[in-house]
Amino acid sequence: MLGMFLAALDQTIVSTAIRTISDDLHGLSVQAWVTTAYLITSTIATPIYGKLGDLYGRKKLFLFAITVFIIGSALCSFATSMYMLAAFRAIQGIGAGGLMTLVLAIIGDLVPPRERAKYTGYFMATFGTSSVLGPVIGGILAETNIFLGITGWRWVFLVNVPIGIIALFVVSATLHLPHTRREARIDWWGAAALVVCLVPLLTVAEQGRTWGWGSGRALLCYVIGGIGLIAFVLVERMMKQDALIPLRIFRLRAASVTIVASVIVGMGMFGGITVLPLYMQIVHGASPIESGLMMLPMVGGLMLAAIVSGQITARTGKIRIFPIIGTLVATIGLLLLWRIGADTPLPLVMVYMFIVGLGLGNCMQPLTLIVQNAVPPREIGVATSAATFFRQVGGTLGVAIFLSILFSTVGDKIKDALTAATKADPSLASPENRKIIGAISSQVEDNSDVLQQYADKLTHPFKVGFADSMDMIFLCAAVVMFIGFLVLQLMPQVELRAQSAQAAAASESAANAGAPAATDEPVAAGVAAAAGRHEAAEDAVADDVDETRTPRHAAE
Repeated sequence: MLGMFLAALDQTIVSTAIRTISDDLHGLSVQAWVTTAYLITSTIATPIYGKLGDLYGRKKLFLFAITVFIIGSALCSFATSMYMLAAFRAIQGIGAGGLMTLVLAIIGDLVPPRERAKYTGYFMATFGTSSVLGPVIGGILAETNIFLGITGWRWVFLVNVPIGIIALFVVSATLHLPHTRREARIDWWGAAALVVCLVPLLTVAEQGRTWGWGSGRALLCYVIGGIGLIAFVLVERMMKQDALIPLRIFRLRAASVTIVASVIVGMGMFGGITVLPLYMQIVHGASPIESGLMMLPMVGGLMLAAIVSGQITARTGKIRIFPIIGTLVATIGLLLLWRIGADTPLPLVMVYMFIVGLGLGNCMQPLTLIVQNAVPPREIGVATSAATFFRQVGGTLGVAIFLSILFSTVGDKIKDALTAATKADPSLASPENRKIIGAISSQVEDNSDVLQQYADKLTHPFKVGFADSMDMIFLCAAVVMFIGFLVLQLMPQVELRAQSAQAAAASESAANAGAPAATDEPVAAGVAAAAGRHEAAEDAVADDVDETRTPRHAAE
């Protein structure tokens, strides 16, 4: 939970303070590179951590990831230019890539899938709390000039250091994760091909709106990314068992459907959610702190759905229905947000956000559990990192595409709103008001705070224009989420195992050696007994089918 808190807090705390940081470091025009650098390294590192964790054990890698994250955070606080900050954020991202995926894989090692669903509430509470605290803390620190002799925004990064140190000690002292090292080739060529594929594609996803999606630089990125993708697939085919992301995972129907759904859900979720704080700040004039608190209804819905679905899954072992319901509910919530405007009461907007949260709470953790359950226990790290990796890629694409739609359409929407407002109130066409409206128009896309400096009669058409453009984003996100709902109809029936990955691996080793199988000590005796009955039934069926099978074959 401490590791997840670190990763999730950092994603939100920086976004609130980035404008203040770029103003102080005189680099407003290059602020996107700070986000891009972090995104590239964290996304690429995710599958690498998953594979190395399967091979060499996850505890040491988890401690390494936390340490790198702490060092990167500390370095960021000393940055004297935006380019230096981008370089240090890249270091921070190398650590962050291991935090989220290793957390989920470690829980997969320790807790059986059915029991693991109960833990969803804790992790969603951690994720949700950090999602709310991040913008609030970031806003407070960004607005603080000096704290303990250090510029306020530098504490955005320094706050990670004590939390990370606590996490290091807690993990080192309390996490006992036995691992049998498995000798295998390390897929360095696959990692290199992945870098060649993702770096240009993620760069153009972040910079495409500035460069132009059809510009020479963008086209070059597409070509290099495509070459990297082809090379990655060819290398993974040659590496077979030792591949960074084994292609055989995609032959498992449950895993392949889950991964495709993760991309789609990530795109709709992150793309749609990104717009909500902008709506609160631009249209309703909320401060960064207030907009963070206004996200509470969605976080509450997410936590409630996660806890309820986790409890039901733990009792029944059934999980397929939850992401299907979740994508449908999220689609309905996003369609309701599509209907909001500049004058929609905030309480009603928050009700719609709560509905979206209910949908997302039924999607995030169940998809991870399904893909973990679909693969052999020894590959749980690869499966977890693959689902996380593809969700991140989908989220990056969603944010880039949807923000591009927003800023490419908002100009025309504002013109339409000004025309309609002038017809309704001819006084807006007076020379004095036209001069003020012209001044607002020249500044608003770079500095939305200008909307709070003039009378509502003059700024209301601009708010209407932004709200109309954001409505298009919510509609696009709803369409994407509904596609995810259709894809999940292809999911086969899934019943979660009652045995953890660690115990399953021990059972397999014991069967190979002819010794009694191990059970999960932390799990209730009833769960262990159920697992034993389940395995005995499987063995009996196997014996009926083929009496000549060895104990090893039966166990497998």
